[in-house]
Amino acid sequence: MRDQAVVQERALDVAGLPTVVFGHRSLMWWGTLGMMAVEATVFTLAVMAYFYLRSHQETWPVAALPPDLLWGTVNTFVMLASFWPAHMAKKAAENLDLRGVRRWLVLSVGFGVAFTVLRGFEFAALNVRWDSSAYGSVVWLLLGLHTTHIVTDLIDTTVLTVLFFRGPLDGKRYGDVSENSFYWYFVVATWLPIYLVIYWGARAL
Repeated sequence: MRDQAVVQERALDVAGLPTVVFGHRSLMWWGTLGMMAVEATVFTLAVMAYFYLRSHQETWPVAALPPDLLWGTVNTFVMLASFWPAHMAKKAAENLDLRGVRRWLVLSVGFGVAFTVLRGFEFAALNVRWDSSAYGSVVWLLLGLHTTHIVTDLIDTTVLTVLFFRGPLDGKRYGDVSENSFYWYFVVATWLPIYLVIYWGARAL
């Protein structure tokens, strides 16, 4: 009986389990995945609204020129390049590499600031006001939705950067960095179809 009690005690001992986990073993990962599923649905509905409105117009864009390509295209290349520091921050976090996390988070914040500034130029180059027509409204909606994701992730990344330089730190913070990078993958991936819709949807026959 005593041996059996010892075996049971050892089976219930969780002292050897890791204090932080990553990927599908983390509840935060599942929460982030669920949020991305909801937001992907919102983006899909907005794109569908764009093409629905277009199908009911003889000319498209309505009383406006297509958006200028320069700033949207520049931002697309910058956004694709941002995948690298986000990915490296994720790898550093999962290796509990403090110096690596700090370095790649700072670079990620720099990219986030660059996106936000370039996005301001994008809005100015849409060649249409948000309230001028159905076309203007849906284009501003698409760009505005994605901008909201950029700004919120920039805030999140900035807060994490400050925490990793000033503390307090624990294992959960490394998990936060990993999931923040995972979410940035989503932000980059969703921009590509939105870019095509906004900038080339207005130019397609």
